[in-house]
Amino acid sequence: MAIALEFIDFIVPRKVIEAKYPGGWKRCLADHGDLLQGRVWYDEHLFRDGAMSPQGIEALVSYWSEHGLEPFADLDGHMVWQDCCVVEGMFGGPTLPCDWIEISDDGRSAFLKGTEPGEVISSARDG
Repeated sequence: MAIALEFIDFIVPRKVIEAKYPGGWKRCLADHGDLLQGRVWYDEHLFRDGAMSPQGIEALVSYWSEHGLEPFADLDGHMVWQDCCVVEGMFGGPTLPCDWIEISDDGRSAFLKGTEPGEVISSARDG
């Protein structure tokens, strides 16, 4: 499966959420329950939240940092995405290098690198 991209997307692998988010995947879903099928959706590999402004994405990165994720890493003197990735949907892909995500050829969806994209999950359907 793959997740639909819209505006500015904040994406986290579910395995990272399970390992680092306080309470794991179940707690994450409970904490974001009121946003599911709105601005939050997920497939079997990725969790997506989003915003329509750089300030909104900055707030998401800050929230997730406070909840145990390490957004950035230094790779040979260059900043890269580590536990999460910000993607400018349909407008340019990841805002920094991100080695675990693939963007579809049309730029409308993303999937975990090494998996098949398959069906695209969006706000209109559960993951």
